[in-house]
Amino acid sequence: MSTPLHRLAPLGVALALSTAGLAACGSNSDNSSSNSSSSSSGGVSAACSLDNPPTSGASAPPSGSPGKASGKVGAILPDTTSSTRYTLYDAPLLTKGLKAAGITPDVQNAGGSTSKFASIAQSMIGEGVKVLIIDSIDAPSGAGVEKQADQAGVKVIDYDRVNLGGTAPYYVSFDNEDVGKLQAQTMVDCLNAQGVTKPKIIMMDGGKDVDNNAVLFAKGAHEVLDPLQSAGKLDIVSESVVKGWTISNAAPTFTQALTAAGGQVDGVVAANDDIANAVIGVLKGSGLNGHVVVTGQDSGVEGLQNIITGQQSMTIFKDVSLEADAATKLAVALISGKDPSSAGLTLTKFDDPQSASHNLQALLLPAQVITQANIQDVIDAGALTKAEICKGIESDCAKIGLS
Repeated sequence: MSTPLHRLAPLGVALALSTAGLAACGSNSDNSSSNSSSSSSGGVSAACSLDNPPTSGASAPPSGSPGKASGKVGAILPDTTSSTRYTLYDAPLLTKGLKAAGITPDVQNAGGSTSKFASIAQSMIGEGVKVLIIDSIDAPSGAGVEKQADQAGVKVIDYDRVNLGGTAPYYVSFDNEDVGKLQAQTMVDCLNAQGVTKPKIIMMDGGKDVDNNAVLFAKGAHEVLDPLQSAGKLDIVSESVVKGWTISNAAPTFTQALTAAGGQVDGVVAANDDIANAVIGVLKGSGLNGHVVVTGQDSGVEGLQNIITGQQSMTIFKDVSLEADAATKLAVALISGKDPSSAGLTLTKFDDPQSASHNLQALLLPAQVITQANIQDVIDAGALTKAEICKGIESDCAKIGLS
């Protein structure tokens, strides 16, 4: 497991449900009163605005131009279903960045098939790519591609997801353990601002069976929640895994968890916005929609709309432009035979728990908490437009002053 780069305020009992610096979470039309007990009285509001949301302690992103180089770089993305980001953001950003650096890009998506992922990699290696940027479907198949690339003298960058047990020397991603901390801490802060005591929490983890990022998200969340549970400040009533990040499994998985919790829940740590949306659907059917603090991740249109309409409390904005830019700069440095530090890249050792001989250097980027109060930041970063976010919910956007 990696050495955390975050430096959040000390956690545990010292911050257990502290109200310092927080504004009251907003309420939606279904509920305008706050609550001093748990969800059994139905007073918790999903909408949440914080004056001082938790902030990431990860390293600052690299600045400056990636420079120029020649040659071909291949990038393989995993699927179009676990997240909308790969089509909306990663593919066009990587293509644009590599072209601007003078490199010929070949950016493809494996469509969730490990065999197609391997086939694309073989084709790219055969066509003479000098660097492979891979966001694998799972670690074993990713490690297999890395071995083939290594044998062909092709340098590999693990992109967004690390391949434990692999051979890639470089890893570019966000500080995923920090992401889990931000999700859990924001949920605690929102519940705290509403005056909820000893809230009941359900954790809906992502595909921990295939993705080490999901493991890190959950680990970070537990670092916030476990000390509070030990102090009697909250109760994690259930934790489930949406295996393989298969979103169609999220609703039935949450339904089982909610039933096991006696139909009572105050907060749900949902690993991403797609899982959060499935949770919201179940909450609607249970008459709890708008009364439960729900986290998310990815800052896609659906997740942001759920926040604007008061059904989801927060999401994590991972500015993919920073990740694509960092991967591009690293690829340019590798093709040029330069040390990554020459491109302004500060890499740190990343431990692979499955292989002591895997000498992996990582660049981990900061993420940002988004609530109703700062959705404008996503627009200002150029990730989405107001028109895209507010389509069909224009009156709701006007209510929160989105410009």
